[in-house]
Amino acid sequence: MMKLLFVDDEQTFLKYLAKRLVLDGFTVKTTFSGEEGVEAAANQDFDVAVVDLQMPGIDGIEVQKRLKDLQPNLPCIVLTGHGSVENALESGKYNAFKFLSKPVDMDTLIETINAAYDYRVQQDKAGDSDDFPAGTKKEGAIKKMYGKFRKLYGVEK
Repeated sequence: MMKLLFVDDEQTFLKYLAKRLVLDGFTVKTTFSGEEGVEAAANQDFDVAVVDLQMPGIDGIEVQKRLKDLQPNLPCIVLTGHGSVENALESGKYNAFKFLSKPVDMDTLIETINAAYDYRVQQDKAGDSDDFPAGTKKEGAIKKMYGKFRKLYGVEK
């Protein structure tokens, strides 16, 4: 079952979305602030994140940066009621998978989530040629650590 992380400060909107997506067979973790979303991603792996751009506290761009540090292959779909070009470009730098304007069409959102998940699966397959046994609990953390050492010391795979 696909695990989704939603980060949006509009609670009524998010609860409605979550109920609808659960009915469609998704597992949904809802968080109502950027900080809460980042904390959830630090404690649990997700397949796709859906992040609101404008939030009090840390905004959607900062959330994307932090999610990318925690889960490098996590695709982020960015929701915005304020579709400014600079924000879109800024988010694009942090691997925004796609931008969707609010109010979001449910079918479009589900299609986009599925496309992001397919993209994620392709990314994971491309990166799975490492020598780590599948299923080890800390596999992601170990890969991340080795990746950082490779970058730090300029060692290519």
